[in-house]
Amino acid sequence: MSEAVTPQETSPTSPSPAPAPAPRKGGTGIALLALLVGAAGLAAGGWGIWQVQQLKGVEQQRAAQLEDARAQAQGVQSANADLSKRLDTLPNADELEARRRLVVELQGDQQQLAKQVKQVLGQSRQQWRLAESEHLLRLAALRLSALQDIDSATELVQGADDILRVNNDPGAFAARAQLAKSLEALRALPRPDRTGLFLQLGALRDQAAQLQPLNPAFKPSEGGTGPSTAWGDGSSTWDQWWERISRYVRIDFNAGQDIRPLLSGQQLDRVRLALSLALEQAQWAALNGKQDVYEQALKQAKQIVGDFFNADLADSRALIARLDELSGQAVTVQTPDLGPALSSLQAYLSRRESAVQQQEAVAPDAGTQP
Repeated sequence: MSEAVTPQETSPTSPSPAPAPAPRKGGTGIALLALLVGAAGLAAGGWGIWQVQQLKGVEQQRAAQLEDARAQAQGVQSANADLSKRLDTLPNADELEARRRLVVELQGDQQQLAKQVKQVLGQSRQQWRLAESEHLLRLAALRLSALQDIDSATELVQGADDILRVNNDPGAFAARAQLAKSLEALRALPRPDRTGLFLQLGALRDQAAQLQPLNPAFKPSEGGTGPSTAWGDGSSTWDQWWERISRYVRIDFNAGQDIRPLLSGQQLDRVRLALSLALEQAQWAALNGKQDVYEQALKQAKQIVGDFFNADLADSRALIARLDELSGQAVTVQTPDLGPALSSLQAYLSRRESAVQQQEAVAPDAGTQP
C-alpha cells in the first residue's frame, strides 16, 4: 500500500495540482437503470398498441362474420318461405294416392303399347319381305320373257322361295309347290352359249372385211386355150388377141339374161358395210335370243358374200361354210311360264293380308272391354 502524504512534507515553493475527482459509480448505474426503464416502457407501449390493433382486427372480423351470419339467416328465411310456399302447393295424401294409381295405370298402358308396337313392326317387316318375294318373281318372269336370261331368273325364283321358307307359314305350301316346279323347269333348260356366238360372229365380221370382190375379167372359154402359133398365121394371132381382149370385153347375144355390173370402189364399200351390218344384227339376235332375226341375218350375209365376192377363193368359201354352220345354232329356248307360281303367291299374300286386317279389327274391340 502507498503511504499517505502529509501536508507538512510538501514543498512551499512548488504547489502540487489538485487531484481529479474520482468517478461516481452510483450515477452510471442510475443512468442504465433509467434507460432500461425507458426501453421497458417503450416496449410496453408498443405491445399495448399492437394489442389494440389486434383487438380492432378481431372486432372487424367478428363484425364481418356477423354480417355473413345475418345474410345466411336471411337466405335461410327466404328458403324457408319458398319451401313453405311449395309445401302449400303440394297435394295432400289423397291426391298423392290418386296420382300414384294413375302412374301405375300409365305404366301398364305403356307396356301394352310397346308390345303392340313391337308386334306391328314385326308384322310390317314380314309383309315387306313377302312383298319382296312377289317382286322377285315378277322380275324373274320379265327377265325370261325379254332377255331369256335363265340363270338370273333361276336365282330370282330361288330368292322368292327362300323368303317363304324363312317365314315358315303353312299357308304358303301351295305357293312354294309352284315355285319348286318353276325352279325344276328352269334348271332343266339348256344354256345356249350366246356370248360365244357373239364373239364368233365378231371374228367373222373381221374376216369379211378382207374378202376379195369379183375380178373385172371374164373367164376364158374352153375352146380358146389352144396352143400358140407363129405370128405368120393370121387366124392364130387373131385368136390370141381376141382371147386377151375378151377378158375385159365380151359380146353377149343372150339379151334375156340379167347382167350384173362390176362394183366400183364406193359401191364395194357399201357392200362391205351391208355385210358387216348383217353380221352385227346376227350378233344382237344371238345375245337377245331372237332366233328368227338371227337366221335371217345370217342368210342375208351369206347371200351378199355369194353375190358380190369371189366365191372361188378359199377365204370366201370358208366364210360361207362357217355361216352355214352357225345358222344351225339355237339362240332361243322355250322358257317355262311363271304365271301359275305368281298367281299362287299373290293368292297367299291376299289371304294373309285379310287375316291381318281381321286381327287388327278385333284387337281394338278387345281393348275396350273392362
